[in-house]
Amino acid sequence: MSKTFDAQDIARDAALADAEFASQVGVFVSVDYADENRVASYLFEADLPGYKGWRWCVTVAKVDDDSAPTVCDVVVLPGPDSLLAPEWIEYRDRIQPEDIQPGIIVPSALDDTRLVPGVNALVQDEELDAVQVFDLGLSRPRVLSIEGRDQASKRWYAGDRGPNTPLAQGAPKPCASCGFFIPIAGSMRSAFGVCANAIAPDDARVVSVDHGCGAHSEATL
Repeated sequence: MSKTFDAQDIARDAALADAEFASQVGVFVSVDYADENRVASYLFEADLPGYKGWRWCVTVAKVDDDSAPTVCDVVVLPGPDSLLAPEWIEYRDRIQPEDIQPGIIVPSALDDTRLVPGVNALVQDEELDAVQVFDLGLSRPRVLSIEGRDQASKRWYAGDRGPNTPLAQGAPKPCASCGFFIPIAGSMRSAFGVCANAIAPDDARVVSVDHGCGAHSEATL
């Protein structure tokens, strides 16, 4: 095993050459040897805008004990207290409804588990008989899967138009008995509908059957 070598000055000069300003290369932090002490990685504090706690890392190598040290690489790496960017989240997992503006197109994912091929459509959702859906191929290319239905129903029921909001709990009667309540078609008909009352806060929105508001059709004096 070869002896460790000292190339701290060479490493600092390499960091200075790579930095825009000499003040961006701070004090020496540490050195780590590898490959039978033929490769050394020198760390220096980095004073770079936007890189709080980062460090210059300069890798120096020697072919043998008699050769001169050679700079292999100069990079900036995060330290233990560095300010780091948040973990990357796929665009489709972080997009919000308000992000969809006129002209914005969100590409459909072929592996979206909320959807299944249209041949798996429930007849009551398509409002077609079984012959039309399966034999004539009149169904949509993809429809909601069981997972998609479950996610939607839970989201709607727990949201602002479910039964647990102050508006609903203060209502005289539930939406199911309101004349302005239009049940939606398909397999979710028993749980949700659309409000058609122009003066109601939920007009034109999906509401649960046990939601409610003060504009109930039977809330008469």
